Order: sequence, then C-alpha cells, then structure tokens
Amino acid sequence: MSDTVIKGASAEEVKPRSVRVVLLALMIAMLLAMLDNMIIGTAMPTIVGELGGLEHLSWVVTAYTLATAASTPIWGKLGDLYGRKGSFLTSIVIFLIGSALSGMAQDMGQLIGFRAIQGLGAGGLMVGVMAIIGDLIPPRERGKYQGMMAGVMALAMIGGPLVGGTITDHMGWRWSFYINLPLGAVALAMVTAVLHLPKKEKAKPRIDYLGAALLTVAITSTVLVTTWGGTEYAWGSAEIIGLTVLGIAALAAFLYAETRAAEPIMPLHIFRSRNFTLMSVIGFLTGFAMFGGVLYLPLFQQSVQGASATNSGLLLLPMLLSMMAVSLVAGRITTNSGKYKLFPIAGGALMVVGLYLLATMDTGTSRLVSGVYMAVLGAGLGFLMQITMLVAQNSVEMKDMGVASSSATLFRTLGGSFGVALMGSLFTSRVQDTMTDRLGEAGAAATGASAQLDAASLAKLPEAMREAYQHAVAAGTHSAFLLGAGVAVLGFLAAWFVKEVPLRGAGPAAAPDGEAPAETSGAPRQEPVAH
Repeated sequence: MSDTVIKGASAEEVKPRSVRVVLLALMIAMLLAMLDNMIIGTAMPTIVGELGGLEHLSWVVTAYTLATAASTPIWGKLGDLYGRKGSFLTSIVIFLIGSALSGMAQDMGQLIGFRAIQGLGAGGLMVGVMAIIGDLIPPRERGKYQGMMAGVMALAMIGGPLVGGTITDHMGWRWSFYINLPLGAVALAMVTAVLHLPKKEKAKPRIDYLGAALLTVAITSTVLVTTWGGTEYAWGSAEIIGLTVLGIAALAAFLYAETRAAEPIMPLHIFRSRNFTLMSVIGFLTGFAMFGGVLYLPLFQQSVQGASATNSGLLLLPMLLSMMAVSLVAGRITTNSGKYKLFPIAGGALMVVGLYLLATMDTGTSRLVSGVYMAVLGAGLGFLMQITMLVAQNSVEMKDMGVASSSATLFRTLGGSFGVALMGSLFTSRVQDTMTDRLGEAGAAATGASAQLDAASLAKLPEAMREAYQHAVAAGTHSAFLLGAGVAVLGFLAAWFVKEVPLRGAGPAAAPDGEAPAETSGAPRQEPVAH
C-alpha cells in the first residue's frame, strides 16, 4: 500500500475570519444532523400516544438510520462529481422538507416515510461538512478547529434530550421536527452567501448506478441485521440469515462492479493507502465503542444509580467534556507540530482502559467514580474522533475528498450499528440470565419483553425484584463494556501501523520516502475561497 501527500490549499490564502464564518454555517448544519435523533428519542412516547402504531415504533428510527447510512457514500461521490456546495445545499433542503413533512404526519406510516426522506438529507449533511472542511482548510491547519466540531457533538448529546423534553412538554411533539426549519434556514442562507468553492469541469460525468444500487443493498442488509438481530428476530432465524447472505452477496458484487465502473461510487484505489485503510478500521472500532457507551452509560446510571431520565444527556457530561478538551489540545498540537501518530495510539490505549474501568462498575459504584471512568473513555475518543477523519482525508487526492469523507463516516456509522447490536445482545442475555438466577421464573417474566425497563416500570417493581434488576443491569453493562474493551484493543493495535505522513499545509507538500509530491490531476488546482 502507498501513502502519498497531495498539495492542498494554502492556509495563507484563506482568511481566518472568513473561515470561521463558513465553519459556523457548517457547524449549524452538523448540529441539525446530530441533534435530530436525540430530540426525537425524548418525544417518541408522546408521538406513539397520539398517532398509535406502537408495533411500528422502531421503524421511526430505523427508517432514518437506513436512509442516512445508504445515502452517505452517494452524497460523497455526488460532491466529487458535481461540486461540493451544490450537493451540500441540496442535502439541507431535502432534510428540511423531510422535517416539515414529519411534523405534519397524520399516522405512523406517514411519519416513517417522511423520516426516511429526512434521513436521505441527513446522509449528505455530515459528509458535506467534512468534505467542505477538507477542501477549505489544509490538514495541517485543521487542528485549530477541532474543538469546534467536538463542541457541537457534545452540545447535541447533552442538549438533545433536554431540548426534546422541553419542546414536547410545552409546544407539542410536532415542534421536535419543526425546530429544524429555522436552524436549517440560517445554515442554508449562510452557506449560500459565504461559501465559494471552485466549480467542477463541464464534462458530463458517468454515474455508477449499478455500484450505488449494490452498495445500498449491502448497507441496508447490514443495518437491518444489526437492528433486528436478537430483538425482532433471533440471530439464527431465516430472516437474519437471509439478510446476511444478501448483504455478503451484494458486497461481493459491488466490489466487482467497482473494478469495472468508469466513475466508481467508492473507488477502491483509496484503500491502497495504508493510512486510509487503517483509519477506516479505527473509525469503525471507535464508532463501536462510542455508540455503545452513549447507550449503556445513561441506562446504568438511571437503573442502578437512580439518576433522573429527564437529565440523561447531563449524565454523559464527564465523557463529553473530556472528549472536547482532549480533541482541542490534540488539534492544536497537530497544527503546531504536524505530528499525529501518537494520538491514535494514545486514544486507543485510553479507550481500552476507559471501557475496562466501566466494566468494573457494580451496584456500589458512586456517580463520582463512574464520572472519572467516563472521563477516561472521553479522553480516548477525543484523541480519535477528529484525527481519524483528518488522516483519512490527508491520505487521498483532492478529487477523492468526498468519497474519502463519506467512507470514513460510513465506517464509523456501521461500527456504531454493530456496537449497539452486539453489546445490546450481550447485555440483554446477561440481564435475563441474572434475573432468572436470582428470582427464577418471576425474574425471567419481569424482563421477558425487554431487558431495559424505564423509570416508571422500575418504580412499580417490588423491592426484592428491583434490587435483583439493579444487579442484573450491572452484570449486563459489565459484559457489554468488556466486549467493547476487547474490540478497542484491536483499534489500539491498528494504530501502531499508522505511517507518519506529513500533513498537507501551506506551500509545496512533502512526499514520503523522497518521492515527488503527487498532484490531483493534469490541470492546475483552483483554491477554495471563503468570503
């Protein structure tokens, strides 16, 4: 595998104030995509109460997730072919249309369909933000702005449940969707006014329709397996096995089709870069650990430590503040030194330690101790979250910036899907086994329908059963986080193989091993400008 450095935008040609204005617009769009699911999760009980269709409840989330994951690589390629700004603005418009329609839904079927439309737009939001930043700011300078991206993520995770609860209680659940409209309008206006990127060549590109279709089938099958496995259907059921076979067949066909396509939706040559391949693997494993942590930490604190579900976002504060602070420091060091290999290694090590410490929690663990453990995990994620994207983008030519950004995003998303599925399956099994061991058939019946009881259901349980359930949840989170720690070890090992390739920055780029710098194409590259 090879790793070449491509000449990037000159940092001196882009004024810092102009960049900050553009980044503010991009961060608003990024906040839209991240905030949405957090807000909707809080509003779901009210939505079901008004629209009915409890049996289809999971599809409100699944439809959005599926559409987002399946469209992510397509948006990345569209940006490469037709221009980043146009495709990004289109994704914002589609997201806002989906949001407005979701707010007007009259039954659960309509809501599911409109959420899928919203998800199609959301797939382009995150990719667009990352790819435009990749175009606008050279990797060497990008570390200055990492704290802003980490801050948006923390704001979404902390503020989402709080905002969702407040909106649902005082304005009605439909405003959980309508709230996106003013934010989106601001982002739309700002991006239109201040972002100016070079236009693409007039030559008509050839669309890889077959590759797009096969990749969509492969991603859809994977997400459905991880969503339904162990919940809707048993892991050994015909449905799950059939989806698995379909996904593998579609992936094999996709890989073959990409070798024949004139403009492949995901050019396989980007994986010849050792660093890009390693960042894809590390991103997948980071998503696995992060999404599992975000899901099971609040559950542990609510069920075992008696915390309020209303403030569930605040429970993650130690992890998120640590992640944001470390990301900011790592970004500054990367900008000043141009070095980054230490950060994936340190991040992998801290992630392993943090997950292992979380696996040691039991019914006697205080909130202070669990907060310290979360801060360790957050520090590991802070070293990894932005660095993986930065190195991935630095490993490809500028013409492939969109597909590199979408691929890195997709791998992290799929890692999250696998993390939630496998950790969830292990958690459920351990909770039900522990309840059965402690209380026999009565314990099995209490958690037969679901291993996750809400606060109201938990309060109704007899004292002995409630205490048994707390021990069961502690045992379940122990197993889930232990699995996460084992997976994180793989990420730590992969980080040692990362090659310290100089980051693109101002002036001519250096190439490894004395090679001449590679250019993006025969034509001179136009630099992006922010006004």
